[in-house]
Amino acid sequence: MNLLQLRHSLRVRLLVGTLCWIAASILVAGWGLGALFRQHVTAQFHAELASQLDQLSAQFTRDEQGRPQLTLALSDPRLTRPYSGYYWQVDQLGDGAGARAGAVGQLRSRSLWDHVLTLPTDVLSDGATHQHRVMGPQGQMLEVAERSLRIAQGPDGPARTFRLITAANQDLMLEPVARFNGMLWLALGVLAAGLMLAAVVQVRVGLAPLRTLRSALAKVRQAETQQLEGAFPAEIMPLIEDFNKVLAQNAEVVARARTHAGNLAHALKTPLSVLANAADAAHRQDPATATLAQLVTDQVAIARQEVDYHLTRAQVAASSRLPGARTELQPVVDGLIRAMHRIHAERQLTLTAGPFAAALGFRGEAQDLQQMLGNLIDNACKWASHRVEVQARRHAGTLVITVDDDGPGLAADQRDRVMQRGVRTDEQVPGSGLGLAIVDDLARLYGGQVRLADSPLGGLRAVLELPALA
Repeated sequence: MNLLQLRHSLRVRLLVGTLCWIAASILVAGWGLGALFRQHVTAQFHAELASQLDQLSAQFTRDEQGRPQLTLALSDPRLTRPYSGYYWQVDQLGDGAGARAGAVGQLRSRSLWDHVLTLPTDVLSDGATHQHRVMGPQGQMLEVAERSLRIAQGPDGPARTFRLITAANQDLMLEPVARFNGMLWLALGVLAAGLMLAAVVQVRVGLAPLRTLRSALAKVRQAETQQLEGAFPAEIMPLIEDFNKVLAQNAEVVARARTHAGNLAHALKTPLSVLANAADAAHRQDPATATLAQLVTDQVAIARQEVDYHLTRAQVAASSRLPGARTELQPVVDGLIRAMHRIHAERQLTLTAGPFAAALGFRGEAQDLQQMLGNLIDNACKWASHRVEVQARRHAGTLVITVDDDGPGLAADQRDRVMQRGVRTDEQVPGSGLGLAIVDDLARLYGGQVRLADSPLGGLRAVLELPALA
């Protein structure tokens, strides 16, 4: 199937549209769910830092000597495990707002071990919380929450400003997001594959009636039936019914055409017979009119030939387009052989045919096959010395019928000439010269042909090729 056919394929259109929509939906869903989960984890991460900072603020105080201390240890056990990723630290700030004092890391969590967090210079209002991102122990990138707290030493002692810091390894937030994204895209990939498979199955099942319709049409074309048959969905049944009506109307048109052709033949042949009889009678009564009478007789004969030729051609031209026509070969050949025995009884010819396979047949009208094959057998009987043979076989969907005789045969340079209308090779043999021309024209109307060749019997072989039954 080329690109143009793909563009005009209903199956491709449905699949491409469905698959693109599935892919777009999966991408949007993956991006949206990933963003929501990342926001949720980030919010939880910072909420945990804020909770630890609140707990640190609640437990922070100064002893009698003014040194900072915690009344109780923080509850998170990860703060006691070295380099666990969760840390806290307390810095003492100088009196100048934002000035960096030398008392950095006066108190630290055990998890920091020997590391001191260094934060950028910042101006902190009392009780306000700021967030930073700094480098921590072992190259960890930390998310930091800080808050300033001013505490006096005793009821009357001087007040000092301290910076309270809680921090956590950024990877503890990023790794769950990465794991979730991996599982999310894997799940969405499986979902997408399932949806795409379902789409392919749906399109295949949805278009199955069209394949059934195509098979039904093939049966009509191959003459297995004369109308579309089968179970179709309700959406297609109106089309099937309309098509069957068209086939029925076409059959009626063909029948009327045959009737009109027959009527026309009778209407023309009667006046021609009257003219021929009148010319013959005038010739007998008055010899002086012999020339005129012979001229009329000759022209009447020519007119009869033309009428026979064109009426036969018109009849087959109509029937050859009629779907569903089928004819078994054996009965037609047997009937023709019996008829030829009677017609050529005085010559005592030996006519043999077949036997043929039971399934061997012609995809067309029986009377058209009789017309074509009858002309060939009759022509062979006229020229045969003693024997005429009819054989048939199927080859690549074509019915090949051979008619052989043991007569004088025909030179190769004359074979094309005798296929022309009205041409006769021997005026002593009765005939109109239309037989082979009619057979050739009718065979071509059915998509077949007639060929002449040398016969193994010594005479002429006529090969008739026609569409065969499936």
